[in-house]
Amino acid sequence: MFSGRDLVIATKHHKEKVLAPILEAELGVRCMVPEELDTDLLGTFSGEVERLDDPLTAARKKCLLAMELTNATLAIASEGSFGPHPSLVFIPADDELLLFMDKENGLEIAVRELSTETNFNHQEVKSFAELEAFAHRIQFPSHGLIIRSNPQDHHDLVKGIQDWSLLKEEFDYRIQQADSVFVETDMRAFCNPTRMKVIEKAAAKLIEKIQSVCPDCQNPGFGIVDHRGGLPCSWCGAPTRSTLCYIYRCVKCACVREVSYPHGKKEEDPMYCDHCNP
Repeated sequence: MFSGRDLVIATKHHKEKVLAPILEAELGVRCMVPEELDTDLLGTFSGEVERLDDPLTAARKKCLLAMELTNATLAIASEGSFGPHPSLVFIPADDELLLFMDKENGLEIAVRELSTETNFNHQEVKSFAELEAFAHRIQFPSHGLIIRSNPQDHHDLVKGIQDWSLLKEEFDYRIQQADSVFVETDMRAFCNPTRMKVIEKAAAKLIEKIQSVCPDCQNPGFGIVDHRGGLPCSWCGAPTRSTLCYIYRCVKCACVREVSYPHGKKEEDPMYCDHCNP
């Protein structure tokens, strides 16, 4: 379905470095990136342009813009969100969404990769020693920084700093005008190798979903959409919270399937049972 076709990667932040090799090797597509595509028009991490859309809508708009510029009928886009982990609230997380769109066949296939592997952070600093300590923690200079006078200043800011001399120069300039300076991690993919690795993991997950074919209509994208707990305890037989089955759904037709015991075991260790180990 995809071999030999052109696929446009909707990015201006060099995500093709991790996406193109796996897409070309696994799907047989020819990847390209439109130089004139400005995805920052849909929002920026640093706040100059407000991000109004949810991640899926934003990724869809990126795909459509890229296809319009290139006349390609295949596109892929990613959208990252950063903040507290939904269940581990004191740990920062990178939530990457990848959307694969085939306009010719009316397909949209999306995956998410939620990872605690991120350097997402920010801090108000009052001395260069504080700034230097922060920079070391976030893996500077391999990972970029953004510096500004305060979090609300969306105009006088410098992004993509990956040089110690420039970092000190920008800090010295701002600290002369205020008591503190605001510094944050630059989460754009080309400034953040850790984020690139998460995007690469999402791409592998996307390929797996694309290569999973619906048993009814034979279209790609037959993937897990939910799970159901209830794996019985091996001691008392009571249902535990552990996964009993995965629920698969086709992106094209109404086909739904339940696959029981996805982890290869039919009983759960009593240590995970609320009755045996309350």
